[in-house]
Amino acid sequence: MWRPVGLVLTCAVAAGCATTEFSNPTQSFIGTDEPFASEAVYFLLTDRFVDGDPSNNYPTQGGDYKTFDRPIVNPEGQSANIGYLGGDFQGVLDHLDYIQSMGFSYVWLTPIVDNPDEAFSGGAAVGEGFPADKGKTGYHGYWGVNFFVEDEHLVSDGLDFERFASVLDDHGVGFVLDIVCNHGSPSFSMPSDQPKFGELYDADGRLVADHMNLTQDLLRDDEPLHAFFNQKPDIGQLSDLNENNPDVLDYFVRAYSQWIDRGADALRIDTIKHMPDPYWAKFSEEMRKRYPGLFMFAESYSFEATEIARHTYPENGGISVLDFPLQRAMSEVFGRQQLGFERLASALHLDDQLYQNPYELMSFYDNHDMARLDADENGFIDANHWLFTARGIPVVYYGSESAFRAGRAEHGGNRDYFGAERIEAAKQGAIYARLQRIAELRASLPALQRGLQFNIELSANRAAFLRVLEHGDVTQSALVLLNKGDEPEQFEVDRWLSDGTWRNGFTTERRIVGDGTTQFEVEPHDVAVWVFEDRTNNLRLVRELERLQSLAER
Repeated sequence: MWRPVGLVLTCAVAAGCATTEFSNPTQSFIGTDEPFASEAVYFLLTDRFVDGDPSNNYPTQGGDYKTFDRPIVNPEGQSANIGYLGGDFQGVLDHLDYIQSMGFSYVWLTPIVDNPDEAFSGGAAVGEGFPADKGKTGYHGYWGVNFFVEDEHLVSDGLDFERFASVLDDHGVGFVLDIVCNHGSPSFSMPSDQPKFGELYDADGRLVADHMNLTQDLLRDDEPLHAFFNQKPDIGQLSDLNENNPDVLDYFVRAYSQWIDRGADALRIDTIKHMPDPYWAKFSEEMRKRYPGLFMFAESYSFEATEIARHTYPENGGISVLDFPLQRAMSEVFGRQQLGFERLASALHLDDQLYQNPYELMSFYDNHDMARLDADENGFIDANHWLFTARGIPVVYYGSESAFRAGRAEHGGNRDYFGAERIEAAKQGAIYARLQRIAELRASLPALQRGLQFNIELSANRAAFLRVLEHGDVTQSALVLLNKGDEPEQFEVDRWLSDGTWRNGFTTERRIVGDGTTQFEVEPHDVAVWVFEDRTNNLRLVRELERLQSLAER
């Protein structure tokens, strides 16, 4: 890892003063030089976003086990749908301007690969047990049966994945490909074997694996079509792919290489903790051999930082992760509990070297596998202010820009259809407007994307911290002040500010700091960001930044 070089400081006035002179102009302060850190990601469950092309809905597909529009009511009396509802590539492109207007430079779609053409007849239904897959379809994309082919519900005439990715690229938007290596579709417990379930096909459409509606303990070593599977249970009735079979690794490296060749820019890995670290080390090595600098992040669904951190280590593949421990803290701070900002401090892991680099983690406050953030309008505004200023790469789940189905879980609204009408309504809302504002600011300030974070105050409804980036041709500091309370807050930032001119990130206002101390007022549920465009000249802060820099990476 990079270590800071020596720094010689001479105080211009009395000992302990803020002003310093640097004899070493090569000193660097940087959280990460990962290019992806400058991005912001909009995550959408494709089938639930917008139906841009009704001709690919296939309303009669599946016969008695139809795939389109399968409404249910959960045990709490809340409605949901476990069938396809029409969202597709065309729907995303039709509203690409909406996504970009909120400051997102990447879209992450749920898996685009072919899924079964019927609803699953086995397992337990919603309310009967885990994983409650009976009657469900592969609308979410995570039940892949051919990882080389787009699902027919997503494409349109003249709009395959390659064309879709090309249009995104023409508009300056990158694409995150959601990938699965550890499982395929539900594979057993069906009253009678259904087509595609438990099956796997290659690029030529050849059947290479078939569970044959058998439980794992009945799979046989002498059956070639069983060789792709483990003979042990893992997640419900899903087929568990054999990480020790080199053909499995080869299959997925070839499959996902094809999608990158056709336009994918980054990878999100599903259920990474369900396969051992050596598999991911080999997968990462093979993919980065083909695509140097490929950014990958993964879902390891755990709120224990010590558990998810291992995936970020180079020996395990050097893969970033979705920051579930920080997500839990954010839900408690910005949701109904309204805990104080101090709850977020320990979840940042800025100086304990637990993660390979905490500045490269993917920050989020809800997703498709958990209840949406249980907050009011102000809670979402406050959450976005933190998400786009604190360390990490922001991810926002579709609909959160309008508090869509706030607090609702998977079978109670979390994955409901959004649609064009709700998009138009969202544009009139306060969450949308404030998200635009803070996302635009982050996109314009490298310090908020890649700078070291030094916390000045995290307590109750108040947060004050600095993001400092001094690397190469960039010298920039951002003072971030957050107020999630219902009354204005007065911040007196003493000791830590560099002398010189600071500009308001949102207006043309400027302030001259002469002694390292100044006062700021922040309105309720608002954020203030002040920017300094020169090298840090505060001795106390330099010493803290040196310490943070030495611990920013393992």
